[in-house]
Amino acid sequence: MRRIITVSAFFIFLFLSCAAYAHPPYDIKITFDPQTKILRALIMHNVSNPLNHYIKKVDIGLNGKEVIEHIISRQDNNESQEVSYLIPDAKKGDVLSVEGYCSISGKVKKEIKVTGN
Repeated sequence: MRRIITVSAFFIFLFLSCAAYAHPPYDIKITFDPQTKILRALIMHNVSNPLNHYIKKVDIGLNGKEVIEHIISRQDNNESQEVSYLIPDAKKGDVLSVEGYCSISGKVKKEIKVTGN
């Protein structure tokens, strides 16, 4: 019985340690070029190993409706994930959103309003 309690305590500690290590992305820098209709986003997410802890998914929204879901298998580097998308239907006054999901825990979302053309 004591061994079961010890092993259980170890796994609980291990799980809590992993959860404490995991963290969501903390910022997104978004730009949109109205001439080319290209949306660029730099999702800030500091990690020690981008093969195991990374931005796993990016959702792009146009006026509150999801228009792109991008599944990613690894992060570009230890600090961020950069993505670019063609959004041909975006026009002046529209709201574009970018939501980045961590492979372990959490997400971040930012929006911008389309200006220009």
